[in-house]
Amino acid sequence: MNAYSARIALVGDRSPHVRSHARVPGLLDRLRERDNLDLDVYWVPTDEVDPSIKGFDGIWLLPGSPYRDESGAIRAVQIARENGIAFFGTCGGFQHAMLEFARNVCGQTAVQHGENHPEAEDQLIVELACSLVGHEGVIHVTPGTRAADVLGVERSTERYHCAYGLDSSRLDALRERGMVFSAYDDAGDPRIAELPDHPFYLATLFQPELAGDGTRPHALIEAFARAACAQS
Repeated sequence: MNAYSARIALVGDRSPHVRSHARVPGLLDRLRERDNLDLDVYWVPTDEVDPSIKGFDGIWLLPGSPYRDESGAIRAVQIARENGIAFFGTCGGFQHAMLEFARNVCGQTAVQHGENHPEAEDQLIVELACSLVGHEGVIHVTPGTRAADVLGVERSTERYHCAYGLDSSRLDALRERGMVFSAYDDAGDPRIAELPDHPFYLATLFQPELAGDGTRPHALIEAFARAACAQS
């Protein structure tokens, strides 16, 4: 182990049918080989999330919702947020990070995920008017944000695999408590969220792990890994 070792928890219910789950370990291996980042990677199923996850240097809440245990997924985000642990959430990870923040920071304790609770009256995560499963889309990055610093561009094309997103009418309530939406699609809907006062907290509705052919880690993935190493 060298000075750059870091323990990373991949939170998700690992499945061979989720493309992201197959991609992510290889991308982290590539960072080990290419950049000499010593990353110890562990899978943590959502129904096994407990306080011991505080011992990790980075927590990545992966796609694959509906999760086996929604509360476990949300608990992982809360632990990362409250303890300054590097956090990355993609697709379902973005959706549940927004749920965690709305419930535990904004006091909106009744908000639900429309996929998990279609009967709920108070849905923060709603079905998209047009599904993004298997689609690519342009995002517009806000200058001066962490996302802009990491990506180095103001416009990027990213790959999605989701049918649910954040209800855009609820953004102001989250903004008032510190959430920054640092990238939007052409329609003005949020695609990246971050907490500027956190050591590293980024969530994307798109899946950067699906970019390219899987041999070159996306800039956001590299930034997350380096943030975890900085904490180790």
